[in-house]
Amino acid sequence: MVNQKTLLDLAKKHGTPLFVVDHDELRRNYATFKKHFPRVQAYYAVKVNSDPAIVETFYKLGGSFDVASMQEFHTVYQFIKKLSAKARQDFIWDKIIYANPIKPIETLHELDRYRPLVTYDNVEEVKKIAKHAPHAGLCLRLQVPNTGSMVELSSKFGSPPGEAVDLIQAAHDHGLVVEGVSFHVGSQCTNPENYVQALHLSANIFNEAKLRGFTLKLLDIGGGFPAAYDASVPKFASLAKKINHEIDRLFPADIEILAEPGRFLVASAGTSVCKIIGKAVRNGKLGYYVDDGVYHTYSGVIFDHCTYHLQSFKRGAKQLCAVFGPTCDALDTISLAEHLPDLDIGDYLFSENIGAYSAASSTHFNGFPPAKVVHVNR
Repeated sequence: MVNQKTLLDLAKKHGTPLFVVDHDELRRNYATFKKHFPRVQAYYAVKVNSDPAIVETFYKLGGSFDVASMQEFHTVYQFIKKLSAKARQDFIWDKIIYANPIKPIETLHELDRYRPLVTYDNVEEVKKIAKHAPHAGLCLRLQVPNTGSMVELSSKFGSPPGEAVDLIQAAHDHGLVVEGVSFHVGSQCTNPENYVQALHLSANIFNEAKLRGFTLKLLDIGGGFPAAYDASVPKFASLAKKINHEIDRLFPADIEILAEPGRFLVASAGTSVCKIIGKAVRNGKLGYYVDDGVYHTYSGVIFDHCTYHLQSFKRGAKQLCAVFGPTCDALDTISLAEHLPDLDIGDYLFSENIGAYSAASSTHFNGFPPAKVVHVNR
């Protein structure tokens, strides 16, 4: 984590709003994931923060990648385009999964020449892939419980388990090969039973598929691994221990296990610094106006159902305050309940653990540009 003096120095040098990415923290998080999941191949979920510098750090660590658009695919591809044709193709097959179950026809046309592994979850997608990307390998996305996850995904994606083997059959009938099964328990999953239930459902589908003549080779356990935003989040080591036990119990050693960690890898590596541009008392409460907001780095307040606490570089008696972003929209409210001291216009605030789903969904709304991104410890 970048210390406060460094953050202040960077803010004074580069101006605000500022988004600071600590690559030492990226490496620590990746090492922690690999330590606790020795059997699992980590595919960084690029959508969480697609900054090419972040992708490059994971690439240099030997990481794999979960992409969900052609733009994300090309962000990764730029690091392998100079490899030999064989090495490049081996990387795409072994280290990239296009994990968006629904793909435009134009995307499938472009993907076909790269021969990647792609997900699907319905028969219409089978028909599209067979016609427009017949060289792709398939991974069937299952609908699994998302109970207690901060962001629920099962209402939008995933085949009902009862239809899964029929969809494997449908792919086979269209001349396609299904390599395995994937699921996602929902983002910021603090309920380990979601993983347990999903693994049991997957194991049953592996067994049923085998009875129908289909041998599955891989299981993608998706993302959802929680960032330690506060003390209520389960310890990562205990979550991993429970998941690993079920994987080893239910799946033979020759089954390849994939995962798509995103938030866990980058959340703690990002810190925002903003400046107070105004202050006023509204309804008896002190309100600070800052030069960053929910249309920018704090977009996760809206899109990610996340709470980011703001801290002051100055000490003093604290009071309950509101913090507003710079735009003319009242929705641009970062928080109505921050404990902050009495500060002056021009003072700085910062938020830790804001690396995931923040700068990634920042906009230019109301003419205010996104925060400047600065990378440290590259």
